[in-house]
Amino acid sequence: MQNNSPGHSRWPSFLAFARKSRALIKQCIQVRHAQGIHNVDGDKSYKAYMRPEFFDAHITQLGWQQIDNLRKHVHASGLSRKIELVVTSPLLRTLQTAVGVFGGEGYTTGMDVLPLMIANAGNSARAAISSLNCPPIAAVELCREHLGVHPCDKRRNISDYQFLFPAVDFSLIESDEDVLWKADIRETKEELAARGLQFLNWLWTRKEKEIAVVTHSGFLFHTLTAFGNDCHPSVKKEICTQFANCELRSIVIVDRSMVGSDSSTTNYPGKIPPGLDIPSDAVDDKSMKEEKQPVDSEPKEHENM
Repeated sequence: MQNNSPGHSRWPSFLAFARKSRALIKQCIQVRHAQGIHNVDGDKSYKAYMRPEFFDAHITQLGWQQIDNLRKHVHASGLSRKIELVVTSPLLRTLQTAVGVFGGEGYTTGMDVLPLMIANAGNSARAAISSLNCPPIAAVELCREHLGVHPCDKRRNISDYQFLFPAVDFSLIESDEDVLWKADIRETKEELAARGLQFLNWLWTRKEKEIAVVTHSGFLFHTLTAFGNDCHPSVKKEICTQFANCELRSIVIVDRSMVGSDSSTTNYPGKIPPGLDIPSDAVDDKSMKEEKQPVDSEPKEHENM
């Protein structure tokens, strides 16, 4: 996708100037997780997101194909050589996406290092993934999806994830149990946006300059909507569009302002192969619209009665 935002043609020279002048600059590679089992039924009926069997939804087989294709792009574009850290939401679908896209090659028994993912983790039917020759991967609670009510957005115990993903760093998460998700309280959009800004502020505390973030559609939309107020309208429109499954967008943040993205060389449209990918976050908007529709409380009498 060509970036038509103002000043995009001057992008390489701007980056050179920013680095030469030692401006505070970070490149953030944002990735939405691959298709999860909840996305498939959720596209047919948003009420599916309330089903308990979608607790901490795992990736579908089509989702793993999406992961394989994004992985090829990350290596072909050169991003795999630049990324210094991968940050992921601590849910099964994001962990699977993170290790599948950014992890090492196949893992064989007898290696001196822990695998990023054990074989068949989360019903994946996939071989174990090595932690060699890849950036470190750390799980962070701040970049989780919209909290509350939807079982698909509730995480399991960290100790369970540590068994499935031995080489992923979970040390930044304080509680083994999920104390943030509430069955009867849905996080407001304002609270989600504030959490997203808190996450971006946390990124500034990291020493790494090139960071990949594997997260969720609702989190990305509300965070970027709140953070993009300083952007040109055309840039804000671009960065605030919904992410497809396994879509990658690369943005650069300079002095707390988003400047643009080198989308001609690193952005990836996602949804390859295509599949249902309606985000669980969209449920709230649909249910609100239905609640606002007028309903006749009194049956109408037939004119001949």
